[in-house]
Amino acid sequence: MRSFFYLLFVLLLISCSNNSNEESECNFLLDLGVNFSIDLSLPQYSQLNFAGNSIYVPSQGNAGVIVASTGTDFFAWDAADPNHLPSACSVITPKGLTGKCGCDDGNSYNFVTGQSEDGLRCSLRNYRVEKNGNTLVIFN
Repeated sequence: MRSFFYLLFVLLLISCSNNSNEESECNFLLDLGVNFSIDLSLPQYSQLNFAGNSIYVPSQGNAGVIVASTGTDFFAWDAADPNHLPSACSVITPKGLTGKCGCDDGNSYNFVTGQSEDGLRCSLRNYRVEKNGNTLVIFN
């Protein structure tokens, strides 16, 4: 019976993994408070009324916020590439429901899932979106 418990203990020890490497790879972004509204009737935001469009909102989050529309849902993501140290090139430029950073590697992201289209480990930082009438409230 004692050997069974030793074997169980050894198996548990082996099955435990150290995630410190994964966490250290995805900690380039700061945890900043985000809370702002977008009026969809204003010309600079009106394209969000149509499916497949996205906009960049500066001065929010780490490097601005990207808001995307699928026609039925809205998604908001931090515009800073989570796979880079913050720099001038690490801001993601939206084009439809995808976007790329300006660095040499050109990391590409999907604005519906937040996942890297290049298979990178770190995903975009998501913000909550609530629609109240013709207004979107983006917050964390």
